[in-house]
Amino acid sequence: VQLQASGGGLVQAGGSLSLSCTASGTIFSISAIGWYRQAPGKQRDLVAVFSTGGSTNYGDFVKGRFAISRDNTKNTAYLQMNDLKPEDTGVYYCHVEGQYYRDYLRRLDVWGQGTLVTVSS
Repeated sequence: VQLQASGGGLVQAGGSLSLSCTASGTIFSISAIGWYRQAPGKQRDLVAVFSTGGSTNYGDFVKGRFAISRDNTKNTAYLQMNDLKPEDTGVYYCHVEGQYYRDYLRRLDVWGQGTLVTVSS
């Protein structure tokens, strides 16, 4: 199973960016898909996650600025980030949990390679 993330880049404060994350391979089910971010010298924090049943959770710092959505048919999640602030700068990692098949069903817990988001003031 592989994760392909796209989006990110450089934007001025107040601007918007969107990220996407697609999981491919012998995926049986996805129970959670979302993003975490890590700023230099800091821990990795939850940004947004879409879980089984359609529930969503956001980091406290999001405060209505970001929105996560999901296309189950494509095993893809999208993160729309608006009103970006310089403190949103960091590497954004896609994360997927679920099950995949390789001889038998196995637990899926995989991280993407990370995409850099830089917000200039």
